[in-house]
Amino acid sequence: MEGDIIFNIDVMLAKRKMSVTELADRVGITITNMSILKTGKAKAIKVSTLAKLCAALECQPGDLLEYRENPEADEEEAD
Repeated sequence: MEGDIIFNIDVMLAKRKMSVTELADRVGITITNMSILKTGKAKAIKVSTLAKLCAALECQPGDLLEYRENPEADEEEAD
């Protein structure tokens, strides 16, 4: 069974009433890289970047990351 890691950065930004630009500045990454994280297109994230995101958003890693099973992966494995 395979799944995906979902980034819930949008949720935390809304809760903290913070813009993407402000978060990117606080974390020290470009807006482009922040957008890649937000849209879930990132293939990897440094632990230090995750720590900076948590510090800037005053949250825990589990508030930002979520695991979701991918039902389509099950169908592909069955073939």
